[in-house]
Amino acid sequence: MSDYEYVPLRLPPGTDRLTAQIQLTIQAEYGGWELSRLQLFDDGTRRVILRRRITDAPLPLPSPPS
Repeated sequence: MSDYEYVPLRLPPGTDRLTAQIQLTIQAEYGGWELSRLQLFDDGTRRVILRRRITDAPLPLPSPPS
């Protein structure tokens, strides 16, 4: 059994670096997520894998980018 839960997140090609940083900071601050992996594709799409430790208390899932 893993000590972490993982969730994929995809940021669209038009997302600049600052906006991506703000989105991920919000997820970390309010959802307890940390960055596990980030992949930047040629078209500008970012594939992000977030992780957090599994706890007994339910925590919110990340919201999709707007």
